[in-house]
Amino acid sequence: MKKLAVAAFAIVAGLCLVVPAVAQTAANADLIKRGEYLTHAADCEACHTVEGGKPYIGGRAFTLPFGVIFSPNITPDVKTGIGSWSDDEFVRALHQGIGKDGEHLYPAFPYASYTGLSRDDALAIKAYLFSLPAVKQETKENTLAFPFNQRWGMAFWNLVNLVDKRFSPDPKQSDDWNRGNYLANALGHCGECHTPRTLSFGLDTSRPFAGAEIEGWRAYNLTSDKDRGLGSWTDAQLESYLSTGHAEGRGAAAGPMEEVVRLSLSHLTQPDIHALAEYLRSLAPQSAEHDPVVNTSPPALQETSYVPGGSNSLGKTVFEGSCASCHGWDGVGIQTPHADLKGSGAVNDLQAMNLIQVVLNGASANTAAGQMRMPAFGKSLSDAEVAAVANYAIDRFGGQQASVTPDDVGKARLGPAALDLKPYINAAIVAAIVGFLVLAALIAAWIASRKSHRPATEVS
Repeated sequence: MKKLAVAAFAIVAGLCLVVPAVAQTAANADLIKRGEYLTHAADCEACHTVEGGKPYIGGRAFTLPFGVIFSPNITPDVKTGIGSWSDDEFVRALHQGIGKDGEHLYPAFPYASYTGLSRDDALAIKAYLFSLPAVKQETKENTLAFPFNQRWGMAFWNLVNLVDKRFSPDPKQSDDWNRGNYLANALGHCGECHTPRTLSFGLDTSRPFAGAEIEGWRAYNLTSDKDRGLGSWTDAQLESYLSTGHAEGRGAAAGPMEEVVRLSLSHLTQPDIHALAEYLRSLAPQSAEHDPVVNTSPPALQETSYVPGGSNSLGKTVFEGSCASCHGWDGVGIQTPHADLKGSGAVNDLQAMNLIQVVLNGASANTAAGQMRMPAFGKSLSDAEVAAVANYAIDRFGGQQASVTPDDVGKARLGPAALDLKPYINAAIVAAIVGFLVLAALIAAWIASRKSHRPATEVS
């Protein structure tokens, strides 16, 4: 009888240990699953993965006017990744842009947006990243020019551009609007590309989502402006574009935006896509002259007698030889709707920024039939030919006369090397001098304060 009682006690005790362990395992699994969703929404893979490489091991180069920054390894490798980071260190990096050892991170890492993340969401992302295989991969050294290579200078950048504050819902708005706000401004950090920047490279908060230029591409206006933004888009068009990278009558995403759709937005639930669209539709209209005005009914596709490009025979010849077989003479993609040109912002942009990039470097599309790719023509076409076909396409499918020159194409080939660095260098030097003077003033004030509080020496 005693043996039976002991056995029963052992079984009960064992169950008491097993049940909490099973519950904890299930809770961890749920946390990791939630973290995976949030990591996709935050678009972490895009920045921390080299094209064709292993996800999250870093090494992607971000070419700025003043040098190159390489993204770090964020797998849980202890030596080369984030495997030794504590919860507080991880959250501090996302909220304040400060690394494990107290070093300032560069704002190519969008902590100025991630600062809006809740602590719970940040730790869910950490849980997912720590569930991945640890990969040993050293991070490449940044190649920034002085004074941009001085990390301490980011402290002054943060004073001007960082608002260390978590997202707070607006009680006057709907749950969908608040969710869309959180997705756009914190998790998805859409403004990091679509909001113009100030001279200090902070976001110009006076013109949110008004469109910007980034690494040779135009990030389009996302405000409700009817001519240059999303104001004339239908709900179905906007939600389709966000979730699939294509919208009927609006063309398809290419370049960095295609990557965002493939690695981030396409993983979102339909309610989250709807919430994001609702928030974007509420943005006050903003416009700038360089934003493309899309013509959905260009003359070339309405009048059979219209000759697009006039005397631009070179452009027509290049289009016929390299483009028409996929894009069609009517701008309707032949193999896939992702090849549609009609209604695309790229063929309505008189500067042809994105159009030139696509012709030079190719484009990819994540279609229902799988990954499809447009070949790059940068090596087979001269600058004059690229300029000519860009002007022809803008005329035929946008109904506008562009004046893209071979020099414009040549600058696009050079990329950031063609940028005028003088304004940025001058601004950095001024900021460094101001920072030094402020630091010197603080030290002088501290010394003076110490002297004033020093006890008087007794005189005998």
